[in-house]
Amino acid sequence: MNILTNPKKLRGFERYVKVDNVSRRSILKGLGLAGGFVLAAPVMSRPGFAAYQTGADKMPHGTVVDPRVFVAITPDGIVTIVAHRAEMGTGVRTSLPLIVAEELEADWKRVRVQQAHGDEVKFGNQDTDGSRSTRHYLIPMRQIGASARTMLEQAAAKRWGVPATEVKAVNHEVVHSASGRKLGFGQLAADAAEQSVPSVEGLKLKDPKDFRYLGKGEIGIVDLHDITTGAARYGADVRLPGMKCAVIARPPVTGGKVVSFDGSETMKVSGVEKVLEVKAWPWPSKFQPLGGVAVIARNTGAAIKGRDALKIVWDDGANGKYESVAYRAELEAAARKPGLVVRKEGDVEAALKGADKVIVGEYYLPHLAHVAMEPPAAVADVKGDKVEVWAPVQSPGGTREDVAKTLDIPQEKVTVNVTLLGGGFGRKSKCDFALEAALLSKELGAPVKVQWTREDDIRNGFLHTVSVERIEAGLDKSGKVTAWRHRSVAPSIASTFAANTVHQAPFELGMGLVDMPFEIANVQCENPEAAAHTRIGWFRSVSNIPRAFAVQSMVAEIAHATKRDQKDMLLELIGSPRIVKLDSVKDLWNYGEPYDSYPIDIARLRKVVELVADKGGWGRPVPKGHGLGIAAHRSFVSYIATIVEVAVDDKGKFTVPRVDTAIDCGTYVNPERIQSQIEGTAIMGMSLAKHGAITFKDGKVQQGNFDDFPVIRIDESPAITNVYIVPPGPDMPPSGVGEPGVPPFAPALTNAIFAATGKRIRTLPIGRQLEA
Repeated sequence: MNILTNPKKLRGFERYVKVDNVSRRSILKGLGLAGGFVLAAPVMSRPGFAAYQTGADKMPHGTVVDPRVFVAITPDGIVTIVAHRAEMGTGVRTSLPLIVAEELEADWKRVRVQQAHGDEVKFGNQDTDGSRSTRHYLIPMRQIGASARTMLEQAAAKRWGVPATEVKAVNHEVVHSASGRKLGFGQLAADAAEQSVPSVEGLKLKDPKDFRYLGKGEIGIVDLHDITTGAARYGADVRLPGMKCAVIARPPVTGGKVVSFDGSETMKVSGVEKVLEVKAWPWPSKFQPLGGVAVIARNTGAAIKGRDALKIVWDDGANGKYESVAYRAELEAAARKPGLVVRKEGDVEAALKGADKVIVGEYYLPHLAHVAMEPPAAVADVKGDKVEVWAPVQSPGGTREDVAKTLDIPQEKVTVNVTLLGGGFGRKSKCDFALEAALLSKELGAPVKVQWTREDDIRNGFLHTVSVERIEAGLDKSGKVTAWRHRSVAPSIASTFAANTVHQAPFELGMGLVDMPFEIANVQCENPEAAAHTRIGWFRSVSNIPRAFAVQSMVAEIAHATKRDQKDMLLELIGSPRIVKLDSVKDLWNYGEPYDSYPIDIARLRKVVELVADKGGWGRPVPKGHGLGIAAHRSFVSYIATIVEVAVDDKGKFTVPRVDTAIDCGTYVNPERIQSQIEGTAIMGMSLAKHGAITFKDGKVQQGNFDDFPVIRIDESPAITNVYIVPPGPDMPPSGVGEPGVPPFAPALTNAIFAATGKRIRTLPIGRQLEA
């Protein structure tokens, strides 16, 4: 088995690739040269034809496969490829154009990347979340490249008077091997532009064995130079002539509102120009602004100082009594009673009563904040009935739609320009900060930048849900698990969209609860009621985080109770290689993908466990005070297993000397980005497990910055993170990478802590529990 453990070092390709962030108008202006092969002209979009079925067509606006939308070639041979998804560190602004370049037979050194604006009619779905970009766009991007290549080949064949079957595009040229003639892409640009776009059904895609770029790990991200030199443009970097700067005092309690405010002291602050109230929408209201009081100034510093001087009387509303300790007790009480049954196989009640031993684990995870390194920021310029926005948004098309609805103007009057995202993690899928900027710009008649501070980000964001997970496992006399009941109690993301939501939505239930893959005869999953008292939003890996923590912790608890090895117990519960059938689950969520293409394949789950155990040296001798823990999980239709080695000193302080992770993500594009993202999930997983907790008192978030919601620093980070990528089988569709690495980290860590100390961690964050 050829496992990629250390992708080749970057070879400097990034210095050749320039990234521009422009609108369609500037694409046409810059590339519409005489004789140019300008495939960015507006044409009727065509749906993609996939070699295997994905859920892409069910996303809003589906996919678009048209080279005229995504590719442009100028007479000098420069190929420009449009990236229509948002870049937040995953490398998607490199990977998707790279797929096109591969099929086009373009020389990557002569490729330029342009960032698309928000327009889902033109570009197809642009929601950069759910780890969907590669799995939804691998085939469409290949088809786009193949279409453009075919048009170039047809143009060359016509010029030479030979059949198109006798010519072939090779490394930025079209070659007629019989005569030795060659023409560069730039030389053919004008003629190729006259060719009809070929039908996707008749396209011939490259054989993967002929790939030069895909899967090779030799291409650095196109933004690398600008990021490392400080030239990269993020949301806070946008400047417009005459731009005003704004910060907003938002209600400290979700659903609260302004009763009155006094801005007289604020107006005395140098640089402050105006104080005004921002409209609030009744909660829940999707991504609409929370409202509050805005301070407008000549610069952000003055606006912040002016906000500090505001005197505001708030009505906290219905959530003013929300308190974390009391709410945890409510969730625990609910978890100990029957709830809505969402999966039922066999007779769990009878099996538990007849069990030789019943092991009960109750696990608690608090609210979490995204704390992306770049807090939200947006610039808007409203002129009459036209709006232009610049923002680090994960969903530019969705932002465009929401801005149009909020200002009550047609979508075609809204332009959303996407900057680099300094981290996203799901927070920047919500465009409330862009809506605030648009509303203020309309009010003031000038461009406005709304800047969130770190305190704003933590106290007024969309939090990951709080959760209590209770698992009861019944064992027979031989130690075999015969019954499994899992009650998951957590406020739902759906509460952000609809009032009185007390049960989780199918997409949340399908993240590690109802899709639990163990081979157990009697299984019952329940979802008791839980009301939300703050804004709940998707977070990197979403509900997989608490579910994987609970399930994989319980596996280790069963292993200890039966004197079994953790890994052996995990494999026994996973069971025999098979495709899991979940006929008892209504509305089974499979990350939006068809089950035929993306089934729960136990052979793949077993493989990552066995692979990480082999490569990670499971069972190896470790020093005193050290322990090994293992966990595995399927999420975003990928399979992943992690081993954590922990070292705990005699004062209860712990470090992580080594992490090993195996991932099966199907067909992949850029292994360097896979390694980078898995390394990142180890750091994020460590941060959340060790420190992550948002708590409430009197309805208000008690944390505000990195002093009380810390992220790990370099001396706390895992010292070594090894990544093992399972080579894909033939025609295996791609799956997610950005999110699956987070869920198994915490249980692998806490299982390792138990192995080292004998202390079981059932409540996150770990904090100082080991020092008690």
